[in-house]
Amino acid sequence: MDSGKNNPSPDHKAVIVFITTGSTDEAKKIGKLLVEEGLAACCTIIQPVESIFKWKDAIHVEQETLIISKTREELFSALEKRVKQLHSYEVPEIIAIPITQGSKSYLDWIVKETRIPGKTPS
Repeated sequence: MDSGKNNPSPDHKAVIVFITTGSTDEAKKIGKLLVEEGLAACCTIIQPVESIFKWKDAIHVEQETLIISKTREELFSALEKRVKQLHSYEVPEIIAIPITQGSKSYLDWIVKETRIPGKTPS
């Protein structure tokens, strides 16, 4: 029987957002601002990653940097808007997947460290 100890809070669903960038410097800039502005509790930067994709009718193989952001589902739209303001790509990868299980203390920390833009932390 599931006690719910490791389930995300039903009020604040946590998500992981993947963002790829063209350089480590760009990833650090974006990640730092997302955390400073409360749009993400944490941004983990992984580099290099190799991406294979089709863009403007050509196949590309590129070295990129991956940001793994931890945030709340309700903040995705604000985070996406902010990333698009900062990002160098015409169509940046900004995709979210739900966190279905996790350490309760970590999930609570994500909620504590993130906030809706314009609202002061409680």
